[in-house]
Amino acid sequence: MLNSCKLDQMASVVTRKRRLKTVTALMVFAMACAHAAAPDYRLQSLGNGVWAAIASDDGLAGGNAGFVVGDDGVLVIDTFQDPRPAQALLAGIRKVTGLPIRFVVNTHYHLDHVNGNDVFRAAGATIVAHRNVREWMRTENIKMLDPPVTAEKKARVASLTLPDVVHDSHLDLYLGSRRIEVRYFPGHTGGDSVVWIPDAKILFAGDMLWKEHVPNLIDATTAAWVESLDAMQKDYKPAAWVPGHGGIASGNDVQTFRTYLVELRAGVQRELAAGRSGDAVVRALLAGMQAKYGKWGFFKDYAAAGILQTADEWRRTKRLPVAPGR
Repeated sequence: MLNSCKLDQMASVVTRKRRLKTVTALMVFAMACAHAAAPDYRLQSLGNGVWAAIASDDGLAGGNAGFVVGDDGVLVIDTFQDPRPAQALLAGIRKVTGLPIRFVVNTHYHLDHVNGNDVFRAAGATIVAHRNVREWMRTENIKMLDPPVTAEKKARVASLTLPDVVHDSHLDLYLGSRRIEVRYFPGHTGGDSVVWIPDAKILFAGDMLWKEHVPNLIDATTAAWVESLDAMQKDYKPAAWVPGHGGIASGNDVQTFRTYLVELRAGVQRELAAGRSGDAVVRALLAGMQAKYGKWGFFKDYAAAGILQTADEWRRTKRLPVAPGR
């Protein structure tokens, strides 16, 4: 039989365990609440009726979006990776203007830029994109799903709202007298559009530009991408560049991002020429990249994969989405 001292000791231990469990539960709850309270994006006015929605790296929005207010309607650029922040963006637009949502431009097909299309289609928008976006949205996006890849996630991709109007190289859209230029540039996916607002001198670059974020190169042709960045800097001299990821950028930020791609290409080419392949190329380059770019967003997600994908590009073994009719 246990004496009273031992009983008291046991009770004390049980009490401490209960307290520990309570504290742990409260910490988990607080962390969950903090995450839930974290904004998916922040809405930033760029002036002249142009707004950018800058996504949080850890939120539901995924990638940046934005909108332009014209004489007789609104044009939206990209629709996030989840319908919930898309609904919030629609509500935010309604606080700015009651004009109809006339157009959505998808800058490319990746899930984090198109998964709110249905929200804006229901609001009356015509969805515009490069021709390849319509062809790839419901097929190539399977590989963009985070694990576990469930039947529910696959069904969502299979039901994504497709563009209504497509272009092969360029398209002008009008909001009354306000002209907005949509133009194709190769590099990130083979189906990328940028959106230029001439009267405001603002360019929505989509994922053709990442500010202080390591890019996803899963569909990229980096050689063409560097050339496109050169052409974009020549053709557009905006007061503001809105990237697909990261905050509002300047011409210097475009050059910094270009340097990242050029250095990556050169480093991979050098290691391949030295006879290295696979993980050996990653080991040879990753430490140096981390020293220079390790504080960039998504470094852990995309840096090593980008080295391998660039090696495949140099060897011409990289699997890329195939454009229709090819």
